[in-house]
Amino acid sequence: MIKDFLYVAAGGALGSVLRYGMSCLLGPARNFPWSTFIVNLLGSFLIGTFWGYMAKNSNMGSGAALFLSVGLCGGFTTFSTFSKEGLQLFLASNYLMLALYLAGSVILGIALAALGYFLTR
Repeated sequence: MIKDFLYVAAGGALGSVLRYGMSCLLGPARNFPWSTFIVNLLGSFLIGTFWGYMAKNSNMGSGAALFLSVGLCGGFTTFSTFSKEGLQLFLASNYLMLALYLAGSVILGIALAALGYFLTR
């Protein structure tokens, strides 16, 4: 169990450093938050790639899965996990839950960010 936490922590640290590096490379947002947008899309691609590879290669240990998916992608962007869970609902043909999850996450996420902002402003 402790080893699993260490895999996640190591991957998360690397993912966070990579996210910060991307924001330094791409610079501050001006008219559009390009670094966040690119990181979210790249993270979604990466978690899909890791997930697909792990599905085909069952000999890959759970430590590698935790390091790559939960740690690296989670530290890089939580949007990647959101994308994977949305894809899981889609692949299960659970379209109603997919629509509720997508709309609820985006709309409520923005609304709660606004609420937090205005409550602390």
